[in-house]
Amino acid sequence: MSERSAADEARISELTCVITGAASERGIGRGVALALARQGRPLALLDLDETGLATAAEAARAAGAPHVLTARADVAGEGSVDAALTAVEQDPSAPPLGALVCCAGVANPTPFLETTSADFLRTLTINTLGTFHLARRVLPGMLAQGLGRIVAMSSTAAQDGGGNFSTSAYAASKAGVEGLIRGLAKEVAGTGVTTAAIAPANIDTDIMGGRLEGERREQFVARTPVGRLGTTEELGELVAFLVGPHGGFTTGATYNLNGGLRVG
Repeated sequence: MSERSAADEARISELTCVITGAASERGIGRGVALALARQGRPLALLDLDETGLATAAEAARAAGAPHVLTARADVAGEGSVDAALTAVEQDPSAPPLGALVCCAGVANPTPFLETTSADFLRTLTINTLGTFHLARRVLPGMLAQGLGRIVAMSSTAAQDGGGNFSTSAYAASKAGVEGLIRGLAKEVAGTGVTTAAIAPANIDTDIMGGRLEGERREQFVARTPVGRLGTTEELGELVAFLVGPHGGFTTGATYNLNGGLRVG
């Protein structure tokens, strides 16, 4: 195997970055999209919410993204993922796919003994199998061009079992995401494709359909050792590093972004 050079990694900035779950105005996916847009990265935004996608695309263009495509996709469905990414690939204005950031997901606050098999399976299907669908679809192209980045959102719940707005099903689904990212890192090592998971906690988003305000916000801040909530901008900057030209020497790792809630 020949030694790769810094120049091999530099062209990643010219390739399209796919971001799922980008429609929510105050969601992690939107924050990631805007962070990458400010760096001038070409983007493909995927979500079920087409109205939210249109707004996200407009914001990304205003922030500096040179190319922004959108496609409706249900990550739980392999066919839906394939159709969305095929549409992106066939657009003549879009550079080849170079990075994937999996932000789409669902939380599950149902107590274990009240969780049905269907509830459990739905959480795993969207969070874990959805990541598999996306990674499996983009990987052949990344391998063919000898360059790619795959980043998936995990959660502190994968490591400590959850407890804020999620319980066992969610924790299991995100642990599956981390295992998938590690296994894939080893399988594609040396190909120019790298993987990473990010495990956020207490990020200032609309959690479970509501803003973190008033007493609810105070409770989250109180349990965060650094004394404040994290921002989607901070998370976006971490993603920007991982999918950027200097992110090629880390693979298979989980990055904790939780204000000291869990260390190690």
